[in-house]
Amino acid sequence: MERPWLSCYEPNVPESISYPETPLHQFLVNSAERFPEKEALSFYGKGLTYQELDEATNQFANALKTLGIRKGDRVGIMLPNVPQCVIAYYAVLKLGAVAVMTNPLYVASEIQVQMADSGAQTLIALDFFYPRIEEILKETPLKNIILTSVRDALPWLLSLLYPLKARREGQWIKIQKTPPIYDMKHLMKSASTQAIVETVTLDDLAILQYTGGTTGIPKGVMLSHRNLVVNAIQCRNWMPSLEEGKERFLSVIPFFHVYGMSTCMNMGIFLGATLILQARFVTKDVLKAIDKLHPTIFMGIQAMYVAINNFPSIKEYDLSSIKACISGAGPLHQEVQRQFEAYTGGKLVEGYGLSEAAPVTHANPINGKRKAGSIGLPISDTLAKVVAENDFTKTLNIGETGELVVKGPQVMLGYWKNPEETENVLRDGWLYTGDMACMDEDGFFYIVDRKKDMIKTKGENVYPREVEEVLFQHPKVQDAVVVGIPDHFSGEIIKAYLVLKEGESATDGEVVTFCKERLAKFKVPKAVEFRTELPKTIIGKVLRRVLLDEEMKKIKGDA
Repeated sequence: MERPWLSCYEPNVPESISYPETPLHQFLVNSAERFPEKEALSFYGKGLTYQELDEATNQFANALKTLGIRKGDRVGIMLPNVPQCVIAYYAVLKLGAVAVMTNPLYVASEIQVQMADSGAQTLIALDFFYPRIEEILKETPLKNIILTSVRDALPWLLSLLYPLKARREGQWIKIQKTPPIYDMKHLMKSASTQAIVETVTLDDLAILQYTGGTTGIPKGVMLSHRNLVVNAIQCRNWMPSLEEGKERFLSVIPFFHVYGMSTCMNMGIFLGATLILQARFVTKDVLKAIDKLHPTIFMGIQAMYVAINNFPSIKEYDLSSIKACISGAGPLHQEVQRQFEAYTGGKLVEGYGLSEAAPVTHANPINGKRKAGSIGLPISDTLAKVVAENDFTKTLNIGETGELVVKGPQVMLGYWKNPEETENVLRDGWLYTGDMACMDEDGFFYIVDRKKDMIKTKGENVYPREVEEVLFQHPKVQDAVVVGIPDHFSGEIIKAYLVLKEGESATDGEVVTFCKERLAKFKVPKAVEFRTELPKTIIGKVLRRVLLDEEMKKIKGDA
């Protein structure tokens, strides 16, 4: 097939890559050999070198082995971005076991569903999460619970002060750690630092990455070592200016999400970079970290860049160390991009991916040609096309809107124990994304919206992103989303939910007038609601479904 995007590649970005025939954890082993004294992890003032990190993963792998964990076993990891998360992840992979990345914000029932579906018999988690785990122990296959504390990873002074802070914030918990409950630190102390000898191939299953649930019941995406090795190296080659052993990654995007896992943790470890860990996104803490620790790379999402742009005292912080950022997990609006680049002097570009592709398939060039509103070009070794929504055998022409489909070595093996859903999205090696898109003459792709998010009003199709782009241009608007609300006369009406910048006020009429000057009449919101915040997933995707559910309850209440 024709690949017009190749002519727009940044210099030194290859059309195709030769990938190593080694499993994912070899990234860590290689970096430990090349940069043994280089700081691998930095966590609130405490560092861990690559040699220390490699030895720690060996210790934990040996500890897990003593608990009976073997190749192919599923192991849940329910941790934020703390050093123990990185240690647990690579230790599980060294055993040939399968990491089941679990969102720490899950409630008990969600944890139960994921553990039961995956068949995980071991779960590694923060001690603070244990009450939720305890609720569902009898309803899962779990046999071993390994707990750790943020305190264990802190420098000695902060470690002494941590209990006071945790008690003040209601996050202090004491648990009797007797089998089947184990203490991670204690298990590691008595374990060998010798490397585990286990044959792991590129085609072996590495992780089960459960979809976020924003499109229905979560499904376990099966990603092999090959999928993850390939995607980390694809991302590295997309950024040819990065220097091995010298970069510093601001690591606040969660590693339990495949976006943070691939573009930050795996790519960072592959490069021999320092990962500056942040357990959660707090705007002031992130700004302090950039100012003091000088990260060069900041993988994030639009919500993070919006928060930074609108921080009242942003000019007090030196953000000039930031060289490159890729915004994923949703659209990057042009005004957000412009403001962030003005504050940092670095490059912020939009990329695209999905869990089923490990996740990256597209990105705008960092230092080359880029186009506003585009997700960019298919990355090395990746094919993409747009097919007719109702006839997947028909490839559409330039500028026509249809479903985006992709193919490449990063595409998943399938859904865990779900062949029917797998067949729905994988056809002849092509992954059907469910996103409506178009391609221009240069091979740049544009996500119009998810099929399910398209609003149909008075016979016209309206894509939320187009309306949201206009709303973000309003000088008083900090965050925005639009949703189609069922309406007897129009089919659906467009409703905008807005968060205003601090200290600002606005009226419905003001917003509607602003939109009328910039949009066709049928695209203008018919209702506006101001909020202090929008419902979002932990990585910042707006939960349109939550807003729609609220509206449906109102409609039923009025009926």
